[in-house]
Amino acid sequence: MEQFIESMINQFGYLAITLLIAVENIFPPIPSELILTFSGFLTTQSQLNVAGSIIAATLGASIGAAILYWIGSFLDMPTLAKLVDSRLGRALHLRLKDFERAEAFFLRHGRFAVFAGRFIPVVRSLISVPAGMTKMSFPVFMMYSSLGAGIWNTVLIGLGHYAGQAWQQVLTVIDEYKYVVVLGGVICGLLIWLAYRMYTKKAKSV
Repeated sequence: MEQFIESMINQFGYLAITLLIAVENIFPPIPSELILTFSGFLTTQSQLNVAGSIIAATLGASIGAAILYWIGSFLDMPTLAKLVDSRLGRALHLRLKDFERAEAFFLRHGRFAVFAGRFIPVVRSLISVPAGMTKMSFPVFMMYSSLGAGIWNTVLIGLGHYAGQAWQQVLTVIDEYKYVVVLGGVICGLLIWLAYRMYTKKAKSV
């Protein structure tokens, strides 16, 4: 898997980043951390640049999220349970408890769950399904999802860029301390989200 991802990005650049991240959002077992940190490293070795890589990755995340939102809009939990238990669901390694975890997180935190969920493994992909199931406003969903994905992508691509040849060591550190990375991403995202809320509130009062 790792060699395939590296080969795709080496060969197709931004297009590969977009497609791989879109697929990763739909099939969580694909490691986004590998895609993003390697893309960051390539910005030091190829014509790829950091800004373009972030845009490509965020576009891919938005495409994947939109597809899952659309699928979720046609589902309810009993239907989803049947899908997960089907031959296709087993082939895709889908687990009902992952969807239930994402649904519980969404029901508890609402719009903020879509934003913060982008920093949590597995949840960042599946959070789109309950958003679609509850018919959350699609433009609002895409705004929160894309903002969260953009921050996550910026952090990991930035780490890969500044690590250079040591990008694989960064990947190992991320894997070992993923909860610290996730917490840092959530805190960073929360601060930006609060700043955005304060700005919009002040703009409305003017």
